[in-house]
Parts: sequence; C-alpha cells; structure tokens
Amino acid sequence: MYQSETRDIRVIVRPSYLEAHSAPEAGRYVWAYQVRIENRGGETVRLRTRHWRITDAAGAVQEVRGAGVVGEQPLLRPGEAFEYTSGTPLATSSGFMEGSYRMETAAGEGFDVAVPAFSLDSPDQRRRVH
Repeated sequence: MYQSETRDIRVIVRPSYLEAHSAPEAGRYVWAYQVRIENRGGETVRLRTRHWRITDAAGAVQEVRGAGVVGEQPLLRPGEAFEYTSGTPLATSSGFMEGSYRMETAAGEGFDVAVPAFSLDSPDQRRRVH
C-alpha cells in the first residue's frame, strides 16, 4: 500500500500483478491498481483531471492525461471517499507509476493532489540490492 496527502486529500494506492493477463514470453506484463481518494478536509472538491507518468525497467516513460478517472469526475464532500480500479501494461517485468489529480473546489479554485509513486513488480522479477 502506498499513500500520500495533499491539502487534506489522501490518496491510497494498492497495485497487484495480473498474471492471467500477462504474457512474459511476449514481453507483456499487466498490473491492476486500486485507488482510494479520501476527502479529509472541510471543503467539497471535484476531481477534474488525472496525470500519470509510467516508467518501465528499461526507462521508457509513458505519460497519460485525461478527464476524470474511469469515466467519472467524482464529487467528494468532507468525509467522503471514492474508490476505483484501473490497470496498466508494461513491456518489462517491473516499473513504477506516479501522478497527480487536478481537483477543484466549489468556489472554482484548482489545485493538484499528488498520487504517491508506487512500484510495479511481477512475482518473477529478480530482486537486486542496490
């Protein structure tokens, strides 16, 4: 589990390797990641956009930007949370993701919420001590 908090918005990420959807012999490794976004503050916010930076073990970087998450722009009142699951493929057996969500208050103020960097490691990935 990975977590971060920005302006009373907590983001918790739980990645998991999807062996059934992966094909290592073809250079395809797939992960799911479950995200929980909690509004721990006193103001209502809406998630407007997302930005992901996905890096594989070879150093290849993919950036993803778009409206909302999983087709939604959730509204989070104080004390509320939103959860979703998504996924990503990589050409290598490990990598990591990091990103941010652009939030907007009811007054129209925008701010970015950090998504913690999280590791994507397949079970067959060799572990090395650096």
